[in-house]
Amino acid sequence: MSIPSRLDYENLIYSLPDVYPNLVRHSTLHLYSTSALTAVLRGEIILKNELRIKILEVLDFKEKQIRQYSYSVFHGEQKIRWYDPQPHSEEPRLAKTFPHHFHTSPDIKHNRQPAPGITFDSPNLSVLLNDCMTLGAREAGDSDRSQGDET
Repeated sequence: MSIPSRLDYENLIYSLPDVYPNLVRHSTLHLYSTSALTAVLRGEIILKNELRIKILEVLDFKEKQIRQYSYSVFHGEQKIRWYDPQPHSEEPRLAKTFPHHFHTSPDIKHNRQPAPGITFDSPNLSVLLNDCMTLGAREAGDSDRSQGDET
């Protein structure tokens, strides 16, 4: 799937709470025009699993591409993952999704992992939401284990 028209992209982002009713609590995503054929997507998606995704995309509807993006996932105030396309050609394990990857714990700044499904050529929101469903379950499990350790 390529980047859809601006109208279809707006429908996609503004319908997220309806499309993902069991996951999305609230969205502040807004698409801002920067020219007739370009826009910036900015805002947050608050999830029912206590995660929050901060999103920034620069979109080119003429070329049907995401020109740049930054996706950060928070649990409370702690950043637990972020996705970016900064090239790291020195890391062969990232080659299959180059330049797309995510950073995660432990050592979040240096622990880079391939990001299958993240691309410049199609919407990434469903991939992010699916990743956050899994990540939220893992965070809840970690929280349950730590609370169990305190008793």
